[in-house]
Amino acid sequence: MQTIWVVTTGGVLSGIGKGVASAAIARLLKGNKKIVTMKCDGYLNVDPGTMNPVEHGEVFVLHDGGEVDMDFGHYERFLDVNCKFEWNLTSGKIFDSVITKERKGVYLGKTIQIFPHIVDEIKSKIYDIAKKEFADIMFIEIGGTVGDIENSWFIEAVRQLRNEVGNDKIVYIHLTYIPYLETVTELKTKPAQRDIALLREKGIYPDIVIARSKFELTPKIKEKLALFGDIDAESIITGKDVDSVYEVPLFFRDQNIVQLLNRKLHMKHKEELVRWEELVNTIKHPEHRIKVAICGKYTELHDSYASVIEALKHAGAHLNTGVDIVWLETTDIEKNKVSVKEALKNVNGVIIPGGFGSRGVEGKIQVIQHLRENNIPFLGLCYGLQLAVIEFARHVCNLTEANTTEVKKTKVPVIDILPEQKNVDKLGGTMRLGAYEAVLLKGSVVQQLYNAEKAVERHRHRYEVNPEYHQILQEKGMVFSGMSADKRLVEFIELPNHPYFVATQAHNELTSRLEKPNPLFYGFVKAALKK
Repeated sequence: MQTIWVVTTGGVLSGIGKGVASAAIARLLKGNKKIVTMKCDGYLNVDPGTMNPVEHGEVFVLHDGGEVDMDFGHYERFLDVNCKFEWNLTSGKIFDSVITKERKGVYLGKTIQIFPHIVDEIKSKIYDIAKKEFADIMFIEIGGTVGDIENSWFIEAVRQLRNEVGNDKIVYIHLTYIPYLETVTELKTKPAQRDIALLREKGIYPDIVIARSKFELTPKIKEKLALFGDIDAESIITGKDVDSVYEVPLFFRDQNIVQLLNRKLHMKHKEELVRWEELVNTIKHPEHRIKVAICGKYTELHDSYASVIEALKHAGAHLNTGVDIVWLETTDIEKNKVSVKEALKNVNGVIIPGGFGSRGVEGKIQVIQHLRENNIPFLGLCYGLQLAVIEFARHVCNLTEANTTEVKKTKVPVIDILPEQKNVDKLGGTMRLGAYEAVLLKGSVVQQLYNAEKAVERHRHRYEVNPEYHQILQEKGMVFSGMSADKRLVEFIELPNHPYFVATQAHNELTSRLEKPNPLFYGFVKAALKK
């Protein structure tokens, strides 16, 4: 089968859901095909690993250790695949590659320019991946909006694809935005008209337009867009706001997007989404509801914890349970603005996710102590495990000065930097990243949840439980329910005689899928249901 290409662009403004739309369409076309999902980002960073999550959203870590845009989370959750770092192209990566080649004399003395050298490098990377992966369908999402300077070379690269792969092997899908003006109670198409016109000026004529809107588009609005965008009205689809992103494939299916793609690409595809639809209905109409507090550092931007939120939804869907999230800023506890008991009032369970630095740490430790002593379900992720160890060391092992060397120098460094990290002076891509195997303790809560002898989860950290304190922690009752293959590093901990006190050095949220929830999240939601 010759590779089919699906290119997604966006306009008017960013954040209108290109990643979700791409993932949803890919899910509709999946079947037994090999689908590769690429994302092209215009920023000059090599990857988003050093970006503040408040600025860019969650950094999504892949199985191979790549730190990528959070849209890859949508791709993986919708398609149940493990994406690869090379599938995320950034201007930083492309420019670095071209400059390296120039220094090596690859271009034989030519003047290096954006066009053609940068554009050719982008196309070369795309074609290499398609060939290497034996891709049946290549999805390419262009980040940002049409007209941005920093994505212009990506736009030009995908424009050239049409001539090179053939008009019947590529489809261009464009997301635009139709604002609703409350003052005149009317949807306005002018921004979308200009947006599509700008895309056409770049040489790309969209085959399908998805118009993001608060409301369903009327036939009159579709006809207006069709007239000024030079596109069939039936190829204009409403991207209406929905309660759950997992509704999007169903919503697109009901608007005949598969038939449009079949006609354009000469396919005969039909996707069955029976189980998917059942789970979406459960998300929308759960039999039970629980309230979960997330104690994070970046609570002002919920996208910083997108995968945690989605993992809770996945587990809830399989337990017929809706999860209401309470965002808890633990600095308020540190400053005595609110007591721990008051902050956790009516909460069925608490998650402390990954993070860095000292802000809010003592408040989180107070929260963990309260959870441990009052039998409230707890799930710690990465930093959450480390803080759970500090709390246990202080209040159960009587190591009152126990702390992490990430926060400050201490005489009792129960959490310390990995030996191989001590001489690292660069931040980007230098942590313990990607998938690592853990050997599970037979009969432990974690082992029973995985129902396996080993577990593979993704990591993103520099610090670990200090081996010098392994013995005292275990003697005082902490169970190391998962260790690294070489038995040096603690991967999972739990406490016996507690409804659910489990933590992991990994980021288990990254491997959760709607159709296959992560075991630790499933166990957590199940325990919280009983609280």
